[in-house]
Amino acid sequence: MTVIQNKTVNPIAHLTAEDIETIGRELDAIRARVVADRGERDAAYIRRVISTQRKLELGSRVVLLFSLFPPAWIVGTAGLTVAKILENMEVGHNVLHGQWDWMRDPKIHSTTWEWDHVSPADQWKHSHNELHHTYTNVLGKDNDLGYGIMRVDEDQRWHPFHLGQPLWNFINACFFEYGIAAYDLELGRNLRKGRHKKPEFRARARAVGRKIRRQVLKDYVVHPLLSGPSFLHTLAATFTANLLRNLWSHSVIMCGHFPEGVETFSRRSIEGETRGEWYLRQMLGSANISGSRLMHIMTGNLSFQIEHHLFPDLPSNRYQEIAPEVRALFDRYGLKYTTGSLPRQVFSAWRKVVRLSLPNRKAPRRVDDRPAPALATSGV
Repeated sequence: MTVIQNKTVNPIAHLTAEDIETIGRELDAIRARVVADRGERDAAYIRRVISTQRKLELGSRVVLLFSLFPPAWIVGTAGLTVAKILENMEVGHNVLHGQWDWMRDPKIHSTTWEWDHVSPADQWKHSHNELHHTYTNVLGKDNDLGYGIMRVDEDQRWHPFHLGQPLWNFINACFFEYGIAAYDLELGRNLRKGRHKKPEFRARARAVGRKIRRQVLKDYVVHPLLSGPSFLHTLAATFTANLLRNLWSHSVIMCGHFPEGVETFSRRSIEGETRGEWYLRQMLGSANISGSRLMHIMTGNLSFQIEHHLFPDLPSNRYQEIAPEVRALFDRYGLKYTTGSLPRQVFSAWRKVVRLSLPNRKAPRRVDDRPAPALATSGV
């Protein structure tokens, strides 16, 4: 049973139970076709991206050895920023999803990859792959929904604390990788409930601490020291690259999950949920970003967030290929395919953050809670 939060007009009321399961079967068929077709061109793609990313990072760090000179600082900082974005988005995120495990390459495998990020890969895989992608936009179950610090739905109780959520969101954007590490630890919840003294939590916290130390040592000690007289300039360049990478990653994630038009769901949505209903929740709980091929690569192809949520383990280079089929499926069944340009989606997501920082103008209206065919509505 899929329960959509706070809707006076149910966007799925016209679907029958058979419609939903047919959608599921059609999506299964798309996935099966891509899985059967995976091969050398996909393997060549990810190897080419990894090679490009590593050469770009190495070249940028070499240029930053001379960052005392402004042109070298600008070129090196820009290159390092792009390299870090590529590593996190198109490489790290997607390798850790297991998108390339079928290659049986131990160097490009979800069980062996460690990314340029302060969150340890194993902790991120649990919080993101296992929890977020299972409970997508389910209030109280999906911690990605507002990162535990923001109100993202009218049905969530408002507290004066929420007045500050535009500020919290901006700070989170600037230091996004640290916010993700705290989120992976469920830091706020564990501190509130006194679980921070438990051995399991302490072990995970120590793992995060070790990863942070390695990242800080690499970015803010070793590479700046190698620059000699350019130490402070390289330090500033690395900080700038990390800041810009964080702002970019945060914007892409916000655009995929928070714009107006993206649905949120009741905890009841997972009770007896069928395969078709799970697919439907992914379809309605995600949004895409339109743009060029280069932009799609720089987003890790998360500009096709809808397709990613439907098929999180398919190679990312295939999302653009199957997107027209997925959109045609939306159109055929009268569902809204939420998409827009990057500026439009960023504005929409931030507008929602600001709007929901304030109390509701009036109590949320709830539609009749009687089940529709395999569905029910009530007032992510």
